[in-house]
Amino acid sequence: MTGGQTMLAGIVTAMFTLSAPAMRAQTPQPQEQQAAPRFRSSVDIVSVAAVVRDRKGRFVTDLSKKDFQIVEAGQPRDILDFRAEVNGPVKLAVLMDVSGSMRMAQRTSDSRRAAEHIFANLATADEAAVFSFDTMLAEVQTFTTDRAKLQASLTGIDPPFGQTSLYDAIASTARMVADASRSGPRGLPQRSAVVVITDGVDTRSRMSASEVSLVASGIDVPVYIFAVVASVDDPRENEDERRAAAASNLQELARNTGGELLISSSPAQASVAARQIISELRHQYVLAFEASSHTGWRPLEVRTRKDGHVVRARSGYNGATPSANSENEAAGAAVSGPATVRMGSGRS
Repeated sequence: MTGGQTMLAGIVTAMFTLSAPAMRAQTPQPQEQQAAPRFRSSVDIVSVAAVVRDRKGRFVTDLSKKDFQIVEAGQPRDILDFRAEVNGPVKLAVLMDVSGSMRMAQRTSDSRRAAEHIFANLATADEAAVFSFDTMLAEVQTFTTDRAKLQASLTGIDPPFGQTSLYDAIASTARMVADASRSGPRGLPQRSAVVVITDGVDTRSRMSASEVSLVASGIDVPVYIFAVVASVDDPRENEDERRAAAASNLQELARNTGGELLISSSPAQASVAARQIISELRHQYVLAFEASSHTGWRPLEVRTRKDGHVVRARSGYNGATPSANSENEAAGAAVSGPATVRMGSGRS
């Protein structure tokens, strides 16, 4: 790892600032809640999860089906089903970077503390799994609700070594999370996500950031990039064009999937970032519409009919069978390529 690559670890644009959004949430009105999800179990239905905030960064939790619009490739789509729940269970995969660059400064210990902050925000019914990666992707702990097992799994992660297949690892993990989140009652998608704890360096991936964002967005798995940097390398304090370029790629990847790029250069920031991730997953709306008959990538935009709302959701999906097969092949390439899955001994 060269010095230049190490400096790339400070990943964020000079314009990006980590804020602590207000976590106040209004209680949804009973008529806007669904007693049970009504999604039809059919391959022609597409679901999309959306997080809505107001201008002050607070979650908006009192919206109903009629308040939303879905626009696909410039055309409005009818919303067939709608779900609005607060504080439901979440399922997430914590993906730990154990490549050689994580030896620098205190990144290894900082990344473990970041994972601990995430586990501390989980509720009793929440599930999490732990994976690690360099040029290989390893399963450290399978999905479990047992926080003691999750905590203990961090001690079993390999020490940092080797190069990094960051993008490949994200694509592989997103596919596994999607499969796991659809294995529950009625096969409906749960509030699921991939949380990547990394310094942002990628040296060996076969896939690009944009290709990974298409895979994760296409299967509706938000990716949160939890960037661990030393305070001296934090580009919010020290602007660098190379860091900005790396940050731009990662931020685009995250936001295209409905996730976000978050920065942690102190324990306080790590705590805020972990709380933000879990809070967003708990405050999602899920909308469903009929899939397009057109093949290929279908861009999506989710809007509300009210002013002052900021909506974050995945940027699109794959329409019809040919494109869906291409997506599966892309995700499969990530699994069978340099980021090969190495299953661990952890059990739920």
